[in-house]
Amino acid sequence: MNSILKAENITKFFYTPVEFKALNDVAFEVQQGEFVSIIGKSGSGKSTLLYILSTMDTEYGGKIYIDGNLITGLNQDKLARLRNSSIGFVFQFHYLLPEFSCLKNIMIPALKLGKYSREEIEYQAYEKLKLLELEEQALKPASKLSGGQQQRIAIARALINDPKIIMCDEPTGNLDSKNTEIVFNIFKRISAELNQTIITVTHDNDFAIASDRVIEMQDGKIINHGH
Repeated sequence: MNSILKAENITKFFYTPVEFKALNDVAFEVQQGEFVSIIGKSGSGKSTLLYILSTMDTEYGGKIYIDGNLITGLNQDKLARLRNSSIGFVFQFHYLLPEFSCLKNIMIPALKLGKYSREEIEYQAYEKLKLLELEEQALKPASKLSGGQQQRIAIARALINDPKIIMCDEPTGNLDSKNTEIVFNIFKRISAELNQTIITVTHDNDFAIASDRVIEMQDGKIINHGH
């Protein structure tokens, strides 16, 4: 299997209000097409780790490789390009632009990337909507959708640039059990059918256990790699 993400000896300190070691020598690998859940109590370091893996936080010790390329130490412009082309994000809150149509919301990261024509991007956005069974909502303003539908639109937006990895921070945190199950099944399907790598931080143990692998954190360390 192809290693899509590798973290080597990741260490992170916070200095206010007092010095605190949030991550302590964290090392693990994720293979292409794997659906991995990172769990742990609040303060275990899982969200801090996700922000570092996603290149949002660059103040850390250690090294991160994405698809075999060292990304630690790249400048902000290169990291911004990498994020837009190689990483899709799904957060607890969907962060859709409420007045824009669902279709337009999905298209934004691809328009920003500027790799394809507007027509091609629109076609791809419709394909993603079909994948998530929401094509009939394409032209509706995002604000008119239910919470579960909005989160599915956010997943479609994360998929638009065919990223190497989708990183999720509590993606079902605001959803009821029915919509949680829908979102979980979408992740399961895209990892199996599209060979898409998914790394999600979650408090939902049922969600985590049903994913391919559970990495458990405690006090800034990985205590279980889940192999």
